[in-house]
Amino acid sequence: MSMLDQNDIDALLAASESDDSIDDQEPEKQLFSRNHTDIDQVEIRQYDFKRPERVSKDQMMALETLHEAFARNFGASLSGFLRTIVEVRVAACEQMTYGEFVSGLPNPTSYNLIQPDTLEGQMCLEVSPLIIYPIIDRLLGGTNQDLFIPQRPMTAIEQRLISNVMGRGLDALSEAWESVRPLKFEITATESNPQLVQIVPPNEVVMVIGLEVRMASRAGTMNLCIPYNVIEPVMEELSSQSWFAVNRNEQTQSSTKRITQNLDQTGVEVSAILAETTITLRDLSEMKAGDLIVTSTPSNSPSIVMVGKEAKFRANIGQHKGHRAIRITKAMNHGERRYTNLPKQK
Repeated sequence: MSMLDQNDIDALLAASESDDSIDDQEPEKQLFSRNHTDIDQVEIRQYDFKRPERVSKDQMMALETLHEAFARNFGASLSGFLRTIVEVRVAACEQMTYGEFVSGLPNPTSYNLIQPDTLEGQMCLEVSPLIIYPIIDRLLGGTNQDLFIPQRPMTAIEQRLISNVMGRGLDALSEAWESVRPLKFEITATESNPQLVQIVPPNEVVMVIGLEVRMASRAGTMNLCIPYNVIEPVMEELSSQSWFAVNRNEQTQSSTKRITQNLDQTGVEVSAILAETTITLRDLSEMKAGDLIVTSTPSNSPSIVMVGKEAKFRANIGQHKGHRAIRITKAMNHGERRYTNLPKQK
């Protein structure tokens, strides 16, 4: 048997050390999939089983865009109803568990349970008292100056007043969802303490659309909570591609009808001008009770009916049931002079 020299022994020791270093290295990561995929091209993220994400990003974007339309319609409806500018915008759109959503709500608040007519389950619409009471104050003729926000549940009268606002919100919500599926929403119950209401288990996934409502110097939040199991039947229809395709279409008949109704309820100022003339500032300053202002307009000339600051009609002056009245005789053409016999100004 041949003997090993020193060079052979050194080579064996070096080989054994290199094998030990290979064993100490981390095992190579493996990817198990039906399709062969390079692991370097795959994005690997941690998954939290306590907060599962059951809604894709495209569907969340579609939900956010859908409720942006709801916010615009609701803001326009409230502006006409309260006769002041009301801005409603989407502040956040995220998914979480129902327990996390309820734990972040104030107590007391306006917590409304909403029932869609063709879907199983209920949604929640929470409105902060910071905007509820300014709206009530506005409905009762207040100015919202030095308004105190009470920390108590709403009374029956306050709930009755705010129900008109909630009804307009549900109409705007139905109009926004019409592009996905025709739905009618109805408030089935109202509670002041969210902890006492459990529409789904605490660990159930919900989509929360957070909205900001601003009226003059007052602002508050409004949260729409949609459990996943409620809208699961329409999730396939809520893909971003199909939704945006519908959104690019022209205005529907319902939106045209809504705009027409809002315009019909808009108040305009109407006044009648008997005659016009010009006088000097000195004559105006020297006028006293009993003085007469002489115009060049004949007494039988028709009056001018003003709508806002625009001359729209010619009318005759008279009486109706003991009240002064005017009877419109014709519409004025655009650019037509009010009076043709006014004296020329020097």
